[in-house]
Amino acid sequence: MPLSVDRRFLLRGAAGGTLLAAASGGAMARDAAPNPTKVPAAATAVPLSDVRLLPSPFLTAVEANTKYLMFLSPDRMLHNYHKFAGLPVKGEIYGGWESDTIAGEALGHYLSALSLLYAQTGHAEARTRIEYIIAELAKVQAAHGDGYAAGFMRKRKDASIVDGKEIFAEIMAGDIRSAGFDLNGCWVPFYNWHKLFAGLMDAQTYAGIDAGIPVAVALGGYIEKVFAALNDEQVQKVLDCEHGGINESFAELYTRTKDPRWLALAERIYHHRILDPLTAGEDKLANNHANTQVPKLVGLARLYEITGKPGYRKASSFFWDRVVNHHSFAIGGNADREYFFEPDTIAKHITEQTCESCNTYNMLKLTRHLYAWTPNAAWFDYYERAHLNHIMAHQNPETGMFAYMVPLMSGTGREYSTPEDSFWCCVLSGIESHSKHGDSIYWQSDDTLFVNLFIPSKLTWNKAAFELTTQYPYDSRVAFKVTQSSGAKAFTVAVRIPGWAKSHTLLVNGKPALAAIDKGYALIRRTWKAGDVVTLDLPLELRFEGTAGDDKVVALLRGPMVLAADLGAIEDSWQGDAPALVGSDLLGSFTPESVEKAVYRSNGIGRPGDMTFRPFYSQYTRRTAVYFNRYNDAEWADAQVAYQAEQARLKDLAARSVDVMHLGEMQPERDHNLLTQGNSYPVVYRGRNGRDARTGGWFTFEMKVQKDGREAGPLVLEATYWGSEFNRSFTIEVDGTVIAHERLSGRQPGAWIDVDYPIPHELTKGKSRVTIKFNAQEGKTAGPVFGVRLFTAAPAGVAA
Repeated sequence: MPLSVDRRFLLRGAAGGTLLAAASGGAMARDAAPNPTKVPAAATAVPLSDVRLLPSPFLTAVEANTKYLMFLSPDRMLHNYHKFAGLPVKGEIYGGWESDTIAGEALGHYLSALSLLYAQTGHAEARTRIEYIIAELAKVQAAHGDGYAAGFMRKRKDASIVDGKEIFAEIMAGDIRSAGFDLNGCWVPFYNWHKLFAGLMDAQTYAGIDAGIPVAVALGGYIEKVFAALNDEQVQKVLDCEHGGINESFAELYTRTKDPRWLALAERIYHHRILDPLTAGEDKLANNHANTQVPKLVGLARLYEITGKPGYRKASSFFWDRVVNHHSFAIGGNADREYFFEPDTIAKHITEQTCESCNTYNMLKLTRHLYAWTPNAAWFDYYERAHLNHIMAHQNPETGMFAYMVPLMSGTGREYSTPEDSFWCCVLSGIESHSKHGDSIYWQSDDTLFVNLFIPSKLTWNKAAFELTTQYPYDSRVAFKVTQSSGAKAFTVAVRIPGWAKSHTLLVNGKPALAAIDKGYALIRRTWKAGDVVTLDLPLELRFEGTAGDDKVVALLRGPMVLAADLGAIEDSWQGDAPALVGSDLLGSFTPESVEKAVYRSNGIGRPGDMTFRPFYSQYTRRTAVYFNRYNDAEWADAQVAYQAEQARLKDLAARSVDVMHLGEMQPERDHNLLTQGNSYPVVYRGRNGRDARTGGWFTFEMKVQKDGREAGPLVLEATYWGSEFNRSFTIEVDGTVIAHERLSGRQPGAWIDVDYPIPHELTKGKSRVTIKFNAQEGKTAGPVFGVRLFTAAPAGVAA
C-alpha cells in the first residue's frame, strides 16, 4: 500500500487531529525559534518560478506538453464565449467534449496550464496568450452586461442545443433538475466555472497578471445572484450535480479581494450529503463518483486555512487518509469506472477502468494543503508514489497526448487523446500537471529548506543557488549542492528519507552528516557555503506490496517505482488469464536484466510463463500486468482444481445453451436484431462487453428458442451483471410479458454474477424466436448487462 506501516499509523493519528498543529483564525502555528532537531510546524512551497528542471523524464514531459500548449488555439477555445456574447467568432470550435454541453471547460484549464508553464520555464508566449484570453473575456462580459461569461451549452428536451445561460432563470425560479452530471440539461456548469476561476487566479499567482481578478469578481457577482435566489434545500439540490471546487473558487476570491461576501458564498456551497459523514469520521464513499468529491475537499482545506474551523480540517484530513490507505491502487490512483468502491477491496477492482487521471491530479493538490499544515515526510511518500507512477504514466511524451484512465488489469494498455477531438477532463488536468513538475520539489519554513522530491533541478532560495542531480529512481544516489552563495549562511536542510527505505547513507562533503531525524526527515543544520554538497544513497531493493484488504494480491516495486510485467505491444491482441506468481521464494526468483533501467526477469515462478518487468509508468504503448495472485505450490494445486471444476460447469452450461447474446458487440447485436430507444450505450468492463439503458431508454433483441430445429422445452434466461452495481432498477420482458423486475444493489461486490430468470413455458411454446427487452425504470439504469444466455432447465435431480 502507498505508505509503510509506521507512517500509515502516524498519519491516521494526524487525520484524527492528534498530530496536527494548532491554528487560530486561519493562521498556521509556527515554532517560536528554529529548532535544529525538530521539523517546523508548517511550511510553504518554494515558488515555482524559483525552480528550473534539469534533463530528466520530468523535463521531457514539460517539453512535450509545451509543444501541445503552443499548438492549441486560444480563439478556438473562446469560440462559444464569443458566440454566446454576440461577438464575432474568431476560430472554429474544437471537437470532443468542447463540442458537447460541457464546452468551455478547456479555456480555464488552458489559462492555468499557461500560467504554470510561465512560472516553470519563463515561456514568453505563454504570458502573451494569458493576457489575450483575459482581455477577450472582459469583452465577453461587457457584451453580456451582467458579469456572465461561459462556453457551456444546454440540451433542451427537444434535443436542440442552445446557450447554457438560459438554465439559470429556471434555477432561480426553483425549477431545478439536478442529476449527477446534468443540471437542467447542461453538463456540470459550476464545475466548468470552477476551472475558469482557477485559470483567472492562477494567472495572477504564477504569471503576475492581475487583469483576471475583475473578470472573476464580475462573474462571481452573477453566480452570487443565482444562489441568493435559492433556499438552503434548493442549494443542496443544485450541489447534487458535480460542481468541482467552486467553494474553493470563492474562498480564493475572498483572499484576493478581502470582500466578505465571497467567503460567505464559499461556506454556503457546502454539500452536506458528502461532507457531513467525512466530518463525523465516517467512510461512506462507496458508489460515489470519485473526482466529483476530491475538489470539494480541496475547497474545504482552503477554507480551513482561511477560517481555522476544525470541521473543515477534520473532513479533508479524514478523506485523504481513507482514500490513500483504503481506496488506492499501487500507482497512487483510485476508483474503478470513476467511482469509489467499498474500502479495502482493491483486489476486486483491478480492471481496465481504474485510476481516472483527474482524481490523482486533485489528490496531489489536497496533499499539498495537508502537508503545509504539518510537514511530515509521509505525505510526500504518497505524493511521490502518485506523481511518478500515475501522473507520469498519464502522458505519452512521444505525442504529448493523455490517458483518461490508467488501467491496471492484466493485458490492458493505455488509450490516449487526440490533439483536436478529445478534450476530456483528464486531457485538461493533464496540460496542468505536465506544466508544473517542479512545483513540489522544495518547500520552506523560515530558515529550513525541505527537499521532498528527488527530481533534477536548479533552485534559487535565500539568496543562494542550489542544484539537485540524480538518476533516481533508476539510481540510488542523490546529490544536492550549494552552487552559489553571497557568503556563509546558517540554515537547515531537511532531506526526506522515504518510508520504504530500510536504510540510507547521508553525507555532507563526503563525510557522515550530523543530522537529527524527525518526522521522516534528516535535518542538517550548519553554516553553508558555495561548494557544499549533501549526498543521499537509498537502497533500491525489490519488494512486494499487498493490496488493501488482500495481501495475496501483490504488486512489485523498486524504491518508489511500480514495476509491471511487459505483455507485448498495444497493437497486438492479448488473450489468456491474468498471470500469477508461484513459489516459496518469489523475490529471490527475480534477476536483473538491466539494473540501470530497472528491468528484471522472473525465473521459474511465472504462470503460465516467466515475464520481464519494467517501470510501469514508462510502458506507454505496452500491455502490462501490475497485480499478481501469489501462491505457494500447494495453494496453486488447489487453485487448479477449482479452475477445472469451473471449466466443467461451463462446459455443461454450453451443452444446454440454446442461444447466446453478446451484448455490446457489433455483429452479435446485428445478428440478433438489436433495437434501442433513448439512452442506451455499449460498455466495456473487465474485458467484457455489455450494454446499458439509462432513464427513459430500453433495448430489445431476438433470441432463438429452438435447439437443433426442435422445441427446447422450458427455458431459463440468464443475464450477467457486475455484482457491485448499485441503484439499478429495470424490467425484463419476453415478447411483451414482464418476467422479472430486477433491482441491482451491490448483492455480490467485486464479482461477476449470473442471475437466472425462468421463462414460463407458454411464452416460448410453439415459437422459433422471442424478443427480449430490458427496460430502465424512471430515473434508473438497466444493467449494464454483460451477456444473455437462453438454456434448457437442468433435468430433475441435476444441479444447474
